[in-house]
Amino acid sequence: MGTALSTEVIARVEDVTKTYIMGGDALNALQNVNIDFHAGDFVSIMGPSGCGKSTLMNLLGCLDRPTSGRYLLGGHDISKMDDDSLSAIRGAQLGFIFQSYNLIQQLSVVENIEVPLYYQGRAEDESRAIAIDLATRVGLGSRLYHKPFELSGGQQQRVGIARALANDPLVILADEPTGNLDSKSGDEILKFFHELNEQGKTLIMVTHSDEIAAQSFRVIRLRDGRIESDVRR
Repeated sequence: MGTALSTEVIARVEDVTKTYIMGGDALNALQNVNIDFHAGDFVSIMGPSGCGKSTLMNLLGCLDRPTSGRYLLGGHDISKMDDDSLSAIRGAQLGFIFQSYNLIQQLSVVENIEVPLYYQGRAEDESRAIAIDLATRVGLGSRLYHKPFELSGGQQQRVGIARALANDPLVILADEPTGNLDSKSGDEILKFFHELNEQGKTLIMVTHSDEIAAQSFRVIRLRDGRIESDVRR
């Protein structure tokens, strides 16, 4: 089991609906969704294609705003924020891990990890020290100056994890984080997730795999833009 679950709600989705207009018709990608995420949660979000997973992750990641309802992150109501404010919250409060790694191919391991710190305006020496420490923590201390094309898929995803941790985020959002990996590398990444969760990090992960979801301690299933089930074990 992960870290003891806190009673502190660090992210809250309140009666959220997200509507898109397509061809003159209104499509409700999310409908009256309510979710509380607690400090120390390790959550999987599941559901069939078109169920609203991506829309929910975009809202949680401050990449979009709800049409109605509220989203609170660390006590901040992001629902009415402008783009600059959303960007600042993303940089300060969130860490992102992607299926396709999203590393900058021209940069080394440490330079990729430093990217979020650059946007936070951290001093160069401080950023480098943080990046080296994180690279070492994820087992890449001997690959600090390798480029992504010189790394395996599993190693690239470790860089992605280190980069997500660089700003000490409130919440880590992972979108199909093992989707491009073989089973051994995927298991290693999930082991890292458990270690992070045991250290108190809050993780929210989208996955299509019941096997991967079983590694988390709470599974939220969406269908047709609504919560079908929300089960904690």
